[in-house]
Amino acid sequence: MEGAVEYDNIWKEDRGAINIGRMKINDQGIIFRSNKTGKVEHFPKNDFRELNWHRLPTCCCVRLMLDNGQLTRFMGFRENDFDKLRNYMQTNFDIELKPKDLCLKGWNWGTAEFKGSILSFDVEGKSAFEIPVNYVSNCTSQKNEIVLEFHQNDTAAVSLMELRFHLPASGDGVDHRVTAFTEAVLSKANIIQATGDAIATFSELQCLTPRGRYDVKIFPLFIQLHGKTFDYKIPVDTILRLFRLPHKDGRQVFFVFSLDPPIKQGQTRYHFVILLFNKEDEVQLELSLSERELQEKYEGRLEKENSGPTVDILGKVLKAIVGRKITVPGLLTASGNPAISCSYRAGAGLLYLLERGFIYVHKPPLHIRFDEISSINFARSGGSTRSFDFEVETKSGQVHTFSSIEKEEYQKIYDFVSSKKLRVKNRGTEPAASATITDDLIDSDEDEEPDAYLARVKHEGKIREEEGDSDESDESFNPDASGGSDAGSGDAGSASSGSSGSSDVTSDSDASAEEETPKKKAKPKPKPKEKTKEKKETKKRGKEEKDKNAPKKPLSAYFIWLGENREKIKQKNPGISVTEISKKGGEMWREVKDKTEWEKKAQEAKRKYQEAMSDYRASGGGDTGSKKSPKKSKTPKSSKSSQSSKKKTVSPTKSPGVFKSREYIDSDDDSSSDDSSGKAAKKGAKKSKKDSDVEMASEATASTPESSGSESD
Repeated sequence: MEGAVEYDNIWKEDRGAINIGRMKINDQGIIFRSNKTGKVEHFPKNDFRELNWHRLPTCCCVRLMLDNGQLTRFMGFRENDFDKLRNYMQTNFDIELKPKDLCLKGWNWGTAEFKGSILSFDVEGKSAFEIPVNYVSNCTSQKNEIVLEFHQNDTAAVSLMELRFHLPASGDGVDHRVTAFTEAVLSKANIIQATGDAIATFSELQCLTPRGRYDVKIFPLFIQLHGKTFDYKIPVDTILRLFRLPHKDGRQVFFVFSLDPPIKQGQTRYHFVILLFNKEDEVQLELSLSERELQEKYEGRLEKENSGPTVDILGKVLKAIVGRKITVPGLLTASGNPAISCSYRAGAGLLYLLERGFIYVHKPPLHIRFDEISSINFARSGGSTRSFDFEVETKSGQVHTFSSIEKEEYQKIYDFVSSKKLRVKNRGTEPAASATITDDLIDSDEDEEPDAYLARVKHEGKIREEEGDSDESDESFNPDASGGSDAGSGDAGSASSGSSGSSDVTSDSDASAEEETPKKKAKPKPKPKEKTKEKKETKKRGKEEKDKNAPKKPLSAYFIWLGENREKIKQKNPGISVTEISKKGGEMWREVKDKTEWEKKAQEAKRKYQEAMSDYRASGGGDTGSKKSPKKSKTPKSSKSSQSSKKKTVSPTKSPGVFKSREYIDSDDDSSSDDSSGKAAKKGAKKSKKDSDVEMASEATASTPESSGSESD
């Protein structure tokens, strides 16, 4: 016997919808697991009747016919998979995988033939299309026309709702072919209607979703919920799972159906049916089945007479009819209950820890399987120390937050998550044995996932601090500022006034003027901006210069894996774009369990890069760019300092032995009597400052003997 063969991204046709999943073929048969619902379907090899290989426009298909007439198609294979599959099935199943051609003419007349529960429409001996008769919801006939109505599939983008067949008249009067065709369809169709008595009926059960009181009637092929306003019919094959969840109060029990596709009322869809029972409620029930049917069809799993709690009797009957196990929570919390009180979205409810997932009831109900979970996170609950949040992130990127969980439940949840080997994002040190949640564990940051926003804010703050220091140094040296001229004028004024009686008033006015002018001048100046411009320009120039001879950086493990599997992704997905290849590759990379091969290749590439880089630096490479950039950044600073030094020597107000000009002294002497005239003199000084420095210097030297003579007089 050969080993098992597995295929990813295989599409299984389900009532016109494409269900993507994983297919495994072993010596026992074929196993298909849906990626969307997690439902596992097993097709035993002893039930195989026929295996065919179809060539479709974009891929290849395996057609499987079982002994009970069930038809299943698996698509997504490649042309070169045919030989491998044929040899494997011939060896393990003792059945041949035969190629079967389809009719491509597109004719609408041919021969209708019933093969088990399959209606095949053939044109010239080749199959044009096949319809499983159990997809039919009703069949009617009028004269020579037969109308087939189908169940609507909400998961399919386009659903086949009606199909009409026309039988030409034979000319013999009554045509029995129409009647025979209709009876053949009705005998195998899955018509949901209450034909005969129900197997069991439970009256006035409390239903939380959909809300109301319903009579639950169980038929062999469907379950009917009959209420005062609405009726729902649930096919048995749409029930995925059954849950029995004890309430936290210890007096009530939830019984939950998981449905796919869901039942709907208008635009509202119900993926779960939630019934609520009291443990004290009991019922006596007699099933409308004969002893022979109980033995042959249900193999003794049901009894004709049943009595006991209502929830137990309902679970027993549904388990036999649906053929599913009933899932119950096995973990008890710190308070001794299997349910954890919490809030999800806007409502309060109960969270249950199951063997293979989490389930939350009841608004809105939610079931999360472990294989859907990407990571788990523990966080604070709005700053409160008495509770915490339990965050579950799925592989699709969606985050479900269960908040306001009591801190006493933390240790149980953490131990449960760790036992299931789920990834905890904020896992720090090992928690203490006590069942109290610690601040360090909740607030601990993960080294693998740093806070990018915090790092960016710190970097921007550091840049602002560096620019602030440079601005302060520029403001401390400003030869054009008016403060220096004011100081010089104040010195000259005091020297010229001598023993004048108005000297006190003049000095006070000058001091007040000196206090007002810095407030007016304290505005951002253009010089720091020019400096930052120069910094940006030097940074840009440094980025543009790259050494083409430097060794290239090594690839990571993911990119090495993507380079090896890029062609495989293109072959599996014809017509896929470049961006979709990267997206698809990322999804496939996350599903790879053993990554040691590519990680070793990445480490080897990194080692070679480091060796090449050390040789490159030893040969003198990588020094040209670092030597050029500092020279360019220094040139504007040197020119700026030389200009400022020139201005400093020319300005007369900065030299200690130079006096003011005649205009300034005259206006100063005239205005020494009052404060208002002092302010006018100040304005005159500012106006004279706008003139050239050379004229001011010459006028100041010429007015020196006159001013000294006036002082002696």
